[in-house]
Amino acid sequence: MPGVLYAGGVVAALFASTLTSQAYAQPPFDTVPPDKIVITVATVNGSGCPAGTAAVAVSPDNTAFTVTYSDYLAQVGKGAKPTDFRKNCQLSLVTHVPQGFSYAIASVDYRGYAHLEPGSSSTEKASYYFQGQSQTTTASHNFTGAYNDNWQVTDKADIATVVWSPCGELRNFNINTELRVNAGSSNTTDKTSFMTMDSTDGDVSTTYHFAWKECPQKK
Repeated sequence: MPGVLYAGGVVAALFASTLTSQAYAQPPFDTVPPDKIVITVATVNGSGCPAGTAAVAVSPDNTAFTVTYSDYLAQVGKGAKPTDFRKNCQLSLVTHVPQGFSYAIASVDYRGYAHLEPGSSSTEKASYYFQGQSQTTTASHNFTGAYNDNWQVTDKADIATVVWSPCGELRNFNINTELRVNAGSSNTTDKTSFMTMDSTDGDVSTTYHFAWKECPQKK
């Protein structure tokens, strides 16, 4: 997987409740930095994102980045291994923010496909935190069978509780995602239940939407 990804413009942000809030020169959500953002992929680990199956890109309009998976599948039942019921991916990104700006995550969109037999269920779970911070923000979404369709969910932070990254500090942004399929009372002898974070072409994007504001000018 490439180590550094570039984009013309800036993006980045993290969910609420991870960093100490500070005073800023402008109100939030009304400014997007004009300069380039650089995202360095520090680590990508997990059964849901084997080497070479996850990629990160920054949007041209500087308001989001996407994480794309091509082999993120959890399953139970016929043809599944005992460990396949749960898959996870831990992504650690170093986000180089343009000087004079701070960022926060406003919302995150996930999507994929699920086939759940009657009696089975599944869960998509995600957590977010900055390096060096003990507090983690977690969100989860549950699905029940029978289900056979695309799925899409959004984790959205309360604007009133968004906490911004410290000005002038470089912190790794950590994203932990998990897919879990529970057999429940479903027929696991002849049937398979599964959940993917992908699409029909084997390529799905998870989008992280950012909010920005300017840091106070140093005197």
